[in-house]
Amino acid sequence: MTESCLPDPKTPLYNHPLPQIELWLHQLGCHQDSQDLHLWRVERDQWKAEIWLDIEELSVVYVPAVSTERDIQRTFKYSLSRQDIEDAVFSGP
Repeated sequence: MTESCLPDPKTPLYNHPLPQIELWLHQLGCHQDSQDLHLWRVERDQWKAEIWLDIEELSVVYVPAVSTERDIQRTFKYSLSRQDIEDAVFSGP
């Protein structure tokens, strides 16, 4: 499956079949957990996060670089466009 298989970025995420959502996350550098298939992890220079594909929303937990800091959690409804979710999640905490 290639990027051309993905709907327009303005398409709500709920209009994407699961294989397309997985492709999209993979293209963004996320790695699927081998045991928890609905869990994806991503690491950037300034932050890292766990992305959960829940039933009604996509949840993101930004894991702090320093153990004394708190996790930051955000949720995004699948009714948001893929582009809006991408912009929000991958801009970091």
